[in-house]
Amino acid sequence: MIQFDTVHKRFPNGTTAVDDLTLEMPEGGVTVLVGSSGCGKTTTLRMINRMVDPTSGTIRVGGKDVLEQDAAELRRSIGYVIQQSGLFPHRTVLDNIATVPLLLGWGRKKARARAAELLDTVGLAADAGKRYPHQLSGGQQQRVGVARALAADPPVLLMDEPFGAVDPVVRTQLQDELLRLQRELNKTIVFVTHDIDEAVRLGDRIAVFRTGGHLVQCASPAELLARPADDFVADFLGAERGLKLLSLTTLAEVPQAPAPEGGAWTLRLDSAGAPVAWRHKDGAATDVPVRPLRDTDSLLAALNESLSAPTGLVARVDETGSLTGVTSREDIHDRAGAAHERGRAVCGPVGTARATQDGGPDGEPTETTPAPATAKRTT
Repeated sequence: MIQFDTVHKRFPNGTTAVDDLTLEMPEGGVTVLVGSSGCGKTTTLRMINRMVDPTSGTIRVGGKDVLEQDAAELRRSIGYVIQQSGLFPHRTVLDNIATVPLLLGWGRKKARARAAELLDTVGLAADAGKRYPHQLSGGQQQRVGVARALAADPPVLLMDEPFGAVDPVVRTQLQDELLRLQRELNKTIVFVTHDIDEAVRLGDRIAVFRTGGHLVQCASPAELLARPADDFVADFLGAERGLKLLSLTTLAEVPQAPAPEGGAWTLRLDSAGAPVAWRHKDGAATDVPVRPLRDTDSLLAALNESLSAPTGLVARVDETGSLTGVTSREDIHDRAGAAHERGRAVCGPVGTARATQDGGPDGEPTETTPAPATAKRTT
C-alpha cells in the first residue's frame, strides 16, 4: 500500500504543486491520477520514488517512510514508465530491459535471461531483443519501457502518461496489455493520465485533482461516474459520463431469447454455429454483418451493436463462439437504467472530497467519505 498523509509540495518560486494530500493507494490495485495540466498529478507520482521530495507530510510505501530510505535504492525497487518510453538509444532492447537487474548486481547472464523472458511477457518477439529503440514502433518502444520497469519484479509500478504519445489503436492495444499483465502480476500501480476514458478503463480507483494540487474526489470508476463529488468533477467527466458507466457493466445478467425465425430478418450462422450476418427474407437488402457479444462484453458495446442491427437484436455467443441467443435493445436499455440507479443508490449522497477510507465510530462512512461502490471494472 502507498499512503500519503497530509502531504504538501511547494516549489522555491512559491508555486503549490500538491496541497494537503491524504490518500491511500491499495496494494495490488490500479490507482489512476487524473486532472488538467498543472494540477499536481505527476508531482504526486514522482514523490513516491523521491524524484521529488515533499515539503511536509509523510509518504509510506509498504509501511516505510520514503524519506527514511536511500533515494537510489528506493527507485531501484519501484518500476517507472514514462511517456516516449525513455529508452537508452545506444543500447539494445535486451540491454535496456536488463538495466535495473544489472544495477542490483544480478550478473549479466541472469539479467539478460530475465530480459528475454519479459519480451514474451509484454508481447514482443524474441528477435526484438537484438534491435535498438529507433528500430521499433512507438507502441513497441512503450512495451519495452514496461518490460524494463518490471525487470526486477518490483511490487510498485509508476506510470506517467505512458501511452499518451501513440495513436488511438495502439493505445487501446497497450491498455489491453496492461490489464492482462495486471491480472497475472497483481502489482500496485499508480497511473497518471489526463484522459478520463483511459482512467475509467484501467483504474480500480480514480483520484481527481484540480489546479493547485487539491484532491477533489477519489473513488471507484462506477462511484465516480454515478455520483461525482461536485460540479468540477462532473464537468471533468464530461457530458457522456452515463455512457462511460455503461462500459463498466456487463451483459451477464441481461436476458436472452432464441433467435427469431420467419420474420423479415433471420440470423445466418456458419457451419460451426457462429452468427455471421442478418439476412433479409426476400434478398432485397444486403446482409448486415453481426458482431457477436459474450457475457463479459459491456452494455455500451451491446447498445452500439443493437443500434447497428436491423432488428435491434444483439447476437450472444459462448466462449467457443457458438450462438446462445439474442438480446433486445429494450432489455439492454432496462439493464442500463437499473445499473445507473444502483450506482447512485450504492454511492449515497454527495459529500465533500476526501480520499481516506476512515469512517465514523462504528466504521460506517461519514458525510465526507463516499461509500465504496460495489461495481467492478471489466475488461
